[in-house]
Amino acid sequence: MSPPTPRLRRALLVLTTALAALLCALAPLPAAADSQADTDPADTARAAGDGPADWTARPAGGGADRDARPYVYLEGTPGTALQDRLAVTNSGRAPLTVRLRGDGRAGAWIGFAADTVTVPARTRAEVPLALTVPPDAVPGDASGEVVADDGDEEIRVPVRVRIGGPTLAALTVEDVEISGGTIRYALVNRGNAMLEPRLAVRADGMFGTLLDRPERPLPLELAPGRRVERTEPWPDAPALDAVTVRLRVTAPGGARDEAEASATYLPVAPAVGGGLLVLGGLALLGSGAYRRRRTRRGDPEPPGAKSADDRQPTTETRPLVKAGPLVKAGAES
Repeated sequence: MSPPTPRLRRALLVLTTALAALLCALAPLPAAADSQADTDPADTARAAGDGPADWTARPAGGGADRDARPYVYLEGTPGTALQDRLAVTNSGRAPLTVRLRGDGRAGAWIGFAADTVTVPARTRAEVPLALTVPPDAVPGDASGEVVADDGDEEIRVPVRVRIGGPTLAALTVEDVEISGGTIRYALVNRGNAMLEPRLAVRADGMFGTLLDRPERPLPLELAPGRRVERTEPWPDAPALDAVTVRLRVTAPGGARDEAEASATYLPVAPAVGGGLLVLGGLALLGSGAYRRRRTRRGDPEPPGAKSADDRQPTTETRPLVKAGPLVKAGAES
């Protein structure tokens, strides 16, 4: 039998490929795909990383969890009681017991209809809560959290409260320090309103501007009275220069502040070498001065100069000069 021609070989290859593709299309789907319809919605949520394994706690509202509010938001004047509800959903197959408490400034104002709640399996329970604004509360914004704890893990639900009355937006930037390639500073909310700060950074050296970052929002909310320490990276800081760094912060409502700090950058190796050169120069100057002093001590003294040791007191010579004539005069008489 003669070997197949090249054209026939190509035809056999194409036919084999088409047959393999047809077999793959007719093969049954994997078991995992077949069981997808029976997957528990809670398991799907766990795979997406949405909350704890078997339960969630969120502000009540909306027909589904995805429509729930991201945090509890309440408005009122000092001395008023504000109402809301917390939804606890148990997607597990066993009853769930959680303890509820408030945390933070606004969290301390919250009371629950029940501090301990037991939710049956695959059930959602809504727990009423009341937030009482203290009569002496300062107008502005207050924040806190509702904490739900089942003993193994906890969920924190943010709480935001707007207290009626005149508000004051005040922000300061403090304790600015420069350390190598890092700028450290602190932000303090000195007012009674929630602030979203913005920061601008500028650094000037001996020969011009080294850093100029325009104003940008910072990823934080600063509650009244809160202090936050932050850092600003400066990877291309100079190796040799004297710099002044200025920070400017602003926030909605007219809050604004500036602060600065100075630093001197010196290379380590040249500084050490320069110090050694200075010490060497001082040593040479000192040895030269010592040699000159020794040379002066060996020079002959000028004529007529006498040391203090060669001088005799005059009180010892005067009696001897006068005693001779007195003795001699006595003998002649």
